[in-house]
Amino acid sequence: MAPSIDRMGRVLMVLLVLWFSVEAVDRGNFKTCEQSAFCKRQRELKPGQSPYRALLDTLELSDSRITLQLINDNNKVRLLLELYRLQGNMTRVKINELKPLRPRYEVRDVLVADPTTKPMMVVSQDKNSVVLSLGADQQRLIVSAQPFRLDIVDGPEVLLSLNSRGLLAFEHLRLRKDTKQDTEGAGGSENAEDAGDKGEKIEEEEKPGMWEETFKTHSDSKPNGPTSISLDFSFPAVEHVYGIPEHADTLKLKNTDGSDPYRLYNLDVFQYELHNPMALYGSVPVLISHNAQRTMGVFWLNAAETWVDISSSTVTVFGEMLDFVQSSGEVPQTDVRWISESGIIDVFIMLGPTPSDVFTQYASLTGTQAFPPLSTLGYHQCRWNYNDQEDVKAVDQGFDEHDIPLDFIWLDIEHTDGKRYFTWDPQKFPQPKEMLQGLMEKRRKMVTIVDPHIKVDSGYRIHNEIRSKNLYVKSKDGADYEGWCWPGSAGYPDFTNPEMRAWWASQFAYDQYKGSMENLYTWNDMNEPSVFNGPEVTMHKDALLGSWENREVHNLYGLYVHMATAEGLIQRSGGTERPFVLSRAFFAGSQRYGAIWTGDNAAEWGHLKMSIPMCLSLGLVGISFCGADVGGFFKHPSAELLVRWYQAGAYQPFFRSHAHLDTPRREPWLFGPENTALIREVIQQRYRLLPYWYQLFYNAYRTGQPVMRALWVEYPEDPATFAIENEYLIGKDLLVHPVTDEGAKSITAYLPGKGEVWYDVHTLQKHEGAQNLHIPVTMSSIPVFQRGGSIISRKDRIRRSSSCMDNDPYTLYVALSAQATAEGELYVDDFHTFNFEKEKQFIHRQLLFSDNVLSSSNLAPDSKFTTAAWIEKVIIIGATRPSSVSLKTADGAESAVEFDFDSEASVLTLHKPGINAGADWTVMLQ
Repeated sequence: MAPSIDRMGRVLMVLLVLWFSVEAVDRGNFKTCEQSAFCKRQRELKPGQSPYRALLDTLELSDSRITLQLINDNNKVRLLLELYRLQGNMTRVKINELKPLRPRYEVRDVLVADPTTKPMMVVSQDKNSVVLSLGADQQRLIVSAQPFRLDIVDGPEVLLSLNSRGLLAFEHLRLRKDTKQDTEGAGGSENAEDAGDKGEKIEEEEKPGMWEETFKTHSDSKPNGPTSISLDFSFPAVEHVYGIPEHADTLKLKNTDGSDPYRLYNLDVFQYELHNPMALYGSVPVLISHNAQRTMGVFWLNAAETWVDISSSTVTVFGEMLDFVQSSGEVPQTDVRWISESGIIDVFIMLGPTPSDVFTQYASLTGTQAFPPLSTLGYHQCRWNYNDQEDVKAVDQGFDEHDIPLDFIWLDIEHTDGKRYFTWDPQKFPQPKEMLQGLMEKRRKMVTIVDPHIKVDSGYRIHNEIRSKNLYVKSKDGADYEGWCWPGSAGYPDFTNPEMRAWWASQFAYDQYKGSMENLYTWNDMNEPSVFNGPEVTMHKDALLGSWENREVHNLYGLYVHMATAEGLIQRSGGTERPFVLSRAFFAGSQRYGAIWTGDNAAEWGHLKMSIPMCLSLGLVGISFCGADVGGFFKHPSAELLVRWYQAGAYQPFFRSHAHLDTPRREPWLFGPENTALIREVIQQRYRLLPYWYQLFYNAYRTGQPVMRALWVEYPEDPATFAIENEYLIGKDLLVHPVTDEGAKSITAYLPGKGEVWYDVHTLQKHEGAQNLHIPVTMSSIPVFQRGGSIISRKDRIRRSSSCMDNDPYTLYVALSAQATAEGELYVDDFHTFNFEKEKQFIHRQLLFSDNVLSSSNLAPDSKFTTAAWIEKVIIIGATRPSSVSLKTADGAESAVEFDFDSEASVLTLHKPGINAGADWTVMLQ
């Protein structure tokens, strides 16, 4: 069998390389809503005709929740509504069948814990409504009975309405009409009869695609019949909504009236189109609404294929229970409708009210961004594929010869022995440890790809063990599911099974993954999962993962692969070392396990532009460690495009160059000395700022706040920021406006903040906030501004890798506000282990400048860590000339500090104060 499979694999490889070389995505491989039976059925429902009624006499109140039943007056099927008030100003709404024929899937392993509930109280009740207190001031949850509707109000203001358009739809589990077992027509009769409702039941219409569906040549058997769910949400006074990545589209979500909804269904879409709601590699079902008064979020916890419709309206009609609302006139409103193929309705409503509050609320549910090793924030060099060990060595040496810093070299699928993951090609990579040792001596590292499709080969240990343990995904008939991917015929491990994840994690042990070392990290690609000969290039929906169909759990597959791999890297070090794993597929909670990238983009200016809103969208839903393939994966960039992409990528969280097998080589020195110099300079800029990036990732890990931020996150009351997507903030203190237009001679950057000042980090020139600033640019320009009022730590001595800079001194850049104040932080640890958490081995300093005094104080007095790094220089921007400068240390000693002052630029430079980065000290300007 093996020779035949290898031959087929080679043929497949040739075909796929040709396939992947096409000019654009073949839309015909992927469904539209019209071609998706459940989406089409749900979209045919008209607003204002809800059959659901709340049975208020079934209301039950406990310490943790309120329950009541809903009835569909058409088919008499009852649903169970559960309402929870959660700690942190959140509300949870769950709707399931009261008595389903079989359990419906509820998402597992995404929430970090069962959310803490708080008591709810009934404030008032009449025959058509119940008013519940949400605890915070005047916040109330109003349940209207007929038609069923939920409204969350804050005093006289309606914050959010559920089912106000009457688009709740819950396709109950039923028996098929043409089976002898079905003696009660449309099924679900037990549910209706047990509920005691004697009303006349309307016969439900059978529609195409309910019990089986065909797309192209693929058949979906749908043994459980129609199971889709839908619910609409209305946001009064809201015109801007964001989130629900991943889509190659604008930051602000568009109105989908007259077009396809946004689709959330993890798919391998090569060379994806821009400005398209098509599904891509990952799905985070979180939508954020924003206006100048409030930010809120909706987390739709469902892992099935999901479509999201967004529309605008101008009239809100309030029900009887909202008589006390001050105004029911015309207001702008955004309506959002979620449609999922299966599962239950499980929604977390995050009530803000600020953007920071929403990030904190969401992080309390799904966790925060994993704190990465510092080296992973450096520069990564990748392509499909570096040819062999000599090629790796030559590339590594090339960075030294051209004085360009580098932390990681990556190997794609060709490094393996015949696409057998956890192996090395014996001819091309015969001594992997020798290669890794060579990198380690330069304090560099490597990433190899480990994909979740396993070559079906009786001589392959990994395959044999998974099969013997019966841990593969099954086809609908119970056999091991097989599909085509890079190795040819492949099996797909069932990562929803904890036993499979534990076994997978064990394979990263050094004695299992032969040739691996501590400086080898991992890349999970193709984990949507990608199945080349499957429907929509993925797994059949009726494949079985344990007792559940892929239909129920599909969007979780990539998260589970990411989870198991990260755990494997932690285990191999005995729990000491922080892992680094890059994943292409993702879901809510993926931030806990590492980084993601935006997939197979192209060397086009539009794709460079799109990298910004794509990463901003991910940051809004918890995934901060995001980047795009610098230069574009497909096609070959011009020298101008490549330089501009490096300039943008150096100011995005994950900084990696990557390219397709068929593209010409594009290491940074291959485009002429002038372009090499430009690329070298911007990579060096990245390394100078590594202390700031690291501090931001520490804060993201601790608090859930995004690293790369849309401007409105920090300036939520400024409508001018709401739709900006060509510039962004790193933390709150650096504003970046990459040059993303071919041949650009100038750009216009919006500097937010009335009364604030911004300083060009290159010229140190001062600019007022709340203005559009016209900036001439050359090929060396990347407009970056530091916010007045901030202190940013940098390391201005650049070495070959970040690890070589561990003990190098810091330079503090103090940018004074209009009030001559500034603040910032400095965070230091060992940069790679969990000791910062386990042993409290870290330094966290608060830096303050006020009244001509700069001080460093300890934010973590119980921590214990020492560093050899010291403060080499302090640059105060926007300063006035002092007559003298003195330093006072914790022991009371005082000494003079040398300085010089640039009166034209208003920049004061303090030379070699010579104080340890972890010490208390004060610098006084006289």
